[in-house]
Amino acid sequence: MPVQIKLIAGSILLAGMIGLAGCSSNNEAGNSESQATAPTETAVTATSEPEVSPSSTPAETVPAATSSPTETDKDSTGSNSQNSDKQLKELLELAKKGKVPGVKYAAHTGLIDEVEADWGKPDQQESAGKGIYATYTDKHVVFGFNKGSLIFDVRSSDSALQKLTLKQIEATLGKPDATKVNGDDKIYTYQANDQYQLKFIIPSSTGTVDHISVFSEQDSFNNMAG
Repeated sequence: MPVQIKLIAGSILLAGMIGLAGCSSNNEAGNSESQATAPTETAVTATSEPEVSPSSTPAETVPAATSSPTETDKDSTGSNSQNSDKQLKELLELAKKGKVPGVKYAAHTGLIDEVEADWGKPDQQESAGKGIYATYTDKHVVFGFNKGSLIFDVRSSDSALQKLTLKQIEATLGKPDATKVNGDDKIYTYQANDQYQLKFIIPSSTGTVDHISVFSEQDSFNNMAG
């Protein structure tokens, strides 16, 4: 009888030890499984966010930054070229009539007496070169006339003319028929027709037009000196 009790007690003790070992093994497996899966979820969460944000932002901003200046430059360049071309063609057409823009008195046909009756006495009048020159400062105009009062030279220094360059002039009118140097000034002459010359006076210091001249050479010799 005592032997049987010892066997039963031993069996119970052995079963209890096996049960404890099983619980411990399950706990360790659960912990290791939990640790194994957690980093995988964290990694997915951490890497999924940056893939969307940086890739979309540059694609949207780069085209907007590069397209605008190109269109502006083209418009600006085209507009300036068209304006100067139109302006120079108008100057040449007026020169064929002995005139400059905004002035009704022409070389070869106009008289200084008519100008003075309309505009008053000039701000300055002096002999120069082949005739006498009358300056009207406010109107940016100078008239050259001979002793018979006939106008042979009409000059304009209007600000609209002073933006023109030799490059623009030659692009529209071609190479000048004559070029002359007078001190710092370079004078580029175009033969408008048999009667008139169109001259552009460009100082080397600026590279842009200072003034233009519509000149009737044959009238500059008619001084009626007697």
